[in-house]
Amino acid sequence: MQSYSVLVVAAILFVLGLLGVLTRRNIIFILISIEIMLNAAGVAFVAAGARWGQPDGQVMFLFILAMAASEVSVGLALVMQVYHQHKTLDVSKLNNLKDDIEV
Repeated sequence: MQSYSVLVVAAILFVLGLLGVLTRRNIIFILISIEIMLNAAGVAFVAAGARWGQPDGQVMFLFILAMAASEVSVGLALVMQVYHQHKTLDVSKLNNLKDDIEV
């Protein structure tokens, strides 16, 4: 598979992840969409590194995997806390909560 076709696949994955972030209302699905976008960026780095014969793309992919793992752990902890307090994961309902806060 040539590098440009891998970059097209990475772009398609990134767009699908972006659509998921913009259209979904559930926090869990938004986090999954962000993971898809991070993996698409990683695939693009690996394809670019393979194209130029450099290991830099694989090193960047390892950094992306580490960042994705930390994002999942922190994100799921926050999701569990939000669900425990508000009994919902719907972003539009949680957005309405900021209007209820009086300062």
